[in-house]
Amino acid sequence: MDYPQPVKTAGQPRILVVPLDWGLGHATRCIPVVYELMRQGADVWLAGGGAQEILLKKEFPALPFLDLHGYRVKYGNTPASILKNLLFRTPALLQQIKNEHKWLKKMVAQYQFDAVISDNRFGLYHPAIPSVFITHQLNIKSPLGKWSETFLQKINYRYINRFTECWIPDEKNETNLAGELSHPSQLPAIPVNYIGLLSRLKRNNISEKKNHLFISLSGPEPQRTILENLIIKEIAHYKGTATIVRGVPGAAKLIPSTNDIRFYNHLSSEEYSREMEIAEYVISRSGYSTVMDIAALGKKSILIPTPGQTEQEYLAEYLMNKNITLSVSQDHFVLADALQKASEMKYKTINVINDSSLSSVVSSLLADL
Repeated sequence: MDYPQPVKTAGQPRILVVPLDWGLGHATRCIPVVYELMRQGADVWLAGGGAQEILLKKEFPALPFLDLHGYRVKYGNTPASILKNLLFRTPALLQQIKNEHKWLKKMVAQYQFDAVISDNRFGLYHPAIPSVFITHQLNIKSPLGKWSETFLQKINYRYINRFTECWIPDEKNETNLAGELSHPSQLPAIPVNYIGLLSRLKRNNISEKKNHLFISLSGPEPQRTILENLIIKEIAHYKGTATIVRGVPGAAKLIPSTNDIRFYNHLSSEEYSREMEIAEYVISRSGYSTVMDIAALGKKSILIPTPGQTEQEYLAEYLMNKNITLSVSQDHFVLADALQKASEMKYKTINVINDSSLSSVVSSLLADL
């Protein structure tokens, strides 16, 4: 692969940003980080592959992009098979962490990066330059109970503590969205900064359209397709209008649209924001990046956790208990029933304050280079 030439501008710090390839959420929440780095004068480079590469190249066509293999996690059709697949994939994941660590050392030597920002990629730390780890999961939920969560947290912290600092995309106070995931009783040993909610979406004060739905599909296969098929079956009986984003940038397959029901493989940040804002309800997985997007636009939502993905199941339950969303399991999802429950629910919207937390941590990072 032909990589860009390593010509640096004197006095301009070169920063590498790399998201995890576990769905599109890690890539989308890196978008505001990249824009803030650019705003403060950094020379930003990106790395990754697959759908994340397509998404980021569409958002930042002028930025250099390096090829890096992902973790390529796939889920099963059932919660039991998901757990089995993850356990089976553990040796390969550990090897990939080692491989990406070696890759980073080579890239730093070749392109003179001054710092690296990793969104949940454990191997992207470097002994000679500042290495930032972005995560909202300091506590990792497990279907096996508290003992396994304690064990997983120790492993999680063992990797996180290899970095220079940790950025948490959440609020530090009671208005947080991730609950126990981002607010453990004990923090990692490295400096930890809560940087506020990260969303690529901006409010444009567009009026809602009655009975219009925005449905966002995302996440690893085969569960993304399973939900897509369920949505297609249910939406066929819906009397209103809907925009359905399949979350598969670069896919060759197109689902035919009608005047009332429109399908898109992918939308730009601007188009995605507009389509979500005009909807009366948003229907999606309860992935954390999508939750932050929904909060940023103050939308009423119906969340369908990925079966067996304990983080999503926890988030959906946590937010439903705070009356922020309606949670419906995939096995029991019927569109008409979900919309009826949503219409009866007294939603509490989060007042997202666009504070200077992200700007502050970026400024501090760049000042130390």
